Amino acid sequence: MSALKRLAISVGDLNGVGFEIILKAHNTIKQLCVPLYCISYTMAHQAANLLHTQIPNDFHIFNVSGEFVIEAGKVSAQSGQYSYDSFIAAVELAKNNHVDGIVTLPIHKEAWMMAGINYVGHTDALRDIFKSDAIMMLGCEKLYVALYTEHIPLREVASHIESAALLPFLLKLYQTTAHEPIAVLGLNPHAGDHGVLGDEERSIEIAINQANQTIGKEIFVGPIVPDIAFTPRFRERYSMIAAMYHDQGLAPLKALYFDEGINISLGLPIIRTSVDHGTAFDIAYQNKASLLSYKNAVTAAVGFTSTDGGES
Repeated sequence: MSALKRLAISVGDLNGVGFEIILKAHNTIKQLCVPLYCISYTMAHQAANLLHTQIPNDFHIFNVSGEFVIEAGKVSAQSGQYSYDSFIAAVELAKNNHVDGIVTLPIHKEAWMMAGINYVGHTDALRDIFKSDAIMMLGCEKLYVALYTEHIPLREVASHIESAALLPFLLKLYQTTAHEPIAVLGLNPHAGDHGVLGDEERSIEIAINQANQTIGKEIFVGPIVPDIAFTPRFRERYSMIAAMYHDQGLAPLKALYFDEGINISLGLPIIRTSVDHGTAFDIAYQNKASLLSYKNAVTAAVGFTSTDGGES
């Protein structure tokens, strides 16, 4: 049997549920990989004490400096900074080939902003670090949703729907997943009704046709009417969907598969997966957090690292 893969785990916002998930899942996760937790012993013990438990003897730590008082459920600059530092430590471990991939626990975007961090999330930071147009894809084996636009105001989405920009997104999505077929959603109700409710679908249609011509076969289908794309009959035919904006894809996805979904960054030179949920401040340190998304994220990261080469 081959040695277990090594994964760096960034601990997320310590005022949220991330460390509870890490501790409760540790005995399962260590059967799948060798986890290296990016946190100091001081902060780890402080979080464990709040959970009325102890750090396991086989809990491997990569030290991340900095200390603050954990306050369950509070948005703070200190917790935001520490979650960022933990994330960057994990990334550096992967960049230097000390680990085979990284798994990230949830951060709080406002806490990052309060700490003066000029990124809206992990994927945004990874794009800058690696100078790569990474794609955010979320879901599970039953259904994956890739996002064309992500964390931008809804009023700005329509201006981003241009065939010249959508084409490389579609090509990279296929290149990094080899999935087929892939359904591409329209932007407007009824996918525009042939221009009656908007004309952005024309740009989407052009990008789809160009992508299929470039690939040499019919991979992408659409523009699909958004309100039918998540129905049972449609999901029987398509297990991957490209959505034009954040809530168009993620609201129905999370309604269907919230507990088991994961987040995958496609098109990077490192493997990165994440849980598909937030910091859950309302239940922080109450031993109520679900472990399923985290376990699935680790399983996916191990699966990616088991393949030969290529982008994640």
